Amino acid sequence: MRAHEAGALHAEAGRQGPEWLREPEDVNALLGKLWSATVHRTDEGSLSFGGVDVRKLAAEHGTPAYLFDEHDFRERCRAFRTAFHDADVYYAGKAFCSKAVVRIVAEEGLCMDVCSPGELAVALAAGMPPARIGLHGNNKSVPDLERAVEAGVGRIVVDSFFEIDRLTEIARARGVRPRVLVRVTVGVEAHTHEYISTAHEDQKFGFSLSGGAARAAADKIINDGVLDLRGLHAHIGSQIFDTSGFEVSAKRLLGLVAEIRAAHGVELPEVDLGGGFGIAYTSQDDPLPPDELATNMRKIVEHECAGFGLAVPHLSIEPGRALIGPAMCTLYEVGTIKDVDGIRTYVSVDGGMSDNIRPALYDAAYSATLASRTSTAPPMLARVVGKHCESGDIVVKDEFLPSDITPGDLLAVPGTGAYCRSLASNYNHAPRPPVIAVRDGSSRVIVRRETEDDLLRLDVG
Repeated sequence: MRAHEAGALHAEAGRQGPEWLREPEDVNALLGKLWSATVHRTDEGSLSFGGVDVRKLAAEHGTPAYLFDEHDFRERCRAFRTAFHDADVYYAGKAFCSKAVVRIVAEEGLCMDVCSPGELAVALAAGMPPARIGLHGNNKSVPDLERAVEAGVGRIVVDSFFEIDRLTEIARARGVRPRVLVRVTVGVEAHTHEYISTAHEDQKFGFSLSGGAARAAADKIINDGVLDLRGLHAHIGSQIFDTSGFEVSAKRLLGLVAEIRAAHGVELPEVDLGGGFGIAYTSQDDPLPPDELATNMRKIVEHECAGFGLAVPHLSIEPGRALIGPAMCTLYEVGTIKDVDGIRTYVSVDGGMSDNIRPALYDAAYSATLASRTSTAPPMLARVVGKHCESGDIVVKDEFLPSDITPGDLLAVPGTGAYCRSLASNYNHAPRPPVIAVRDGSSRVIVRRETEDDLLRLDVG
């Protein structure tokens, strides 16, 4: 049954899906878009991930589980490294941070962006050279900054006047000159969810450009002469599918560079345009490939520099989701199927908002596919939900699934590498799932599944 036939069927049943929803295509048709590069259907109809049948992965490691395609992740790192060959590529560790992933990032020649002491600890433990680590955060404490300085991180992105004072005092006491960038709020409204749009004026990050705080921060650092001001930083949001926002951001950042040069005779040598590059969560998403991103962003910076009479600065970017997001999927087992009075069919799986809070938090859209077999049954419009005690515990809001789906079937949700494990919780005391790295027909645990013993070990009451 094709999409228009399925739509007619569900319209008659009073269960028509939203306009963007289409009957799912074969997973092979979506390779390189929704799924990581090694995913395909086996002759038996199940999904193969990294050369391993997902049925075998479920049997060995249980469900729910995050599956990490190491080959795909390495290829995405290389693609960005090649495309941005004249820039620094910082992997945004907040997307997903583990020692195994950091080691790959280091081996592939990328830098690492961390925004907490925990992420810094993982990066150092995994062997990332400190000089290739950058520290972010809007509320870095004195111990946070001391730890970063003692570790010798390559740069600190300062976010407040309090932080400048703290870091200046630490630097003076130790006789060091940490490299810093000033985070600038450039006033660009990224077309994304309010909670992941980070450069409009009314939010917690950075120094306002329009209000003069960004210029004042740069003036203070230069006049104090303690910190090494290398450049400016901006991040305009997440899930961005074109470079128009970066054009506005670059123009405003470079305008500030020109102002600073006029005032101090100093031309800052670096500009960081942040990350936020989108990925495909559904077949309607159309992300730009790294080479096109690089070409467009390079032209933008060169054009704006020419307009201001500036030398082209060293560029850096911070992809996180664009690298790790498509390289992972989540594997679930179906537990119950419930048709609610002809309104909707609910397919419940053994995970939910504890392993992927993004649909509840951001209204994020995902896709799902039957992973343990194929089916010739007519499609039904379903909602994939979790097992938690919340009506908002939704994994995939609307998806066509075979009408013969049954308890024990495996479902796979692609694009779950970014933020799903990072934002995972123990809600309802659910132990967090493991992360299973799969490559060349073998699998290994890189983050083990939590157990009830882990939960009880923290409960000292």
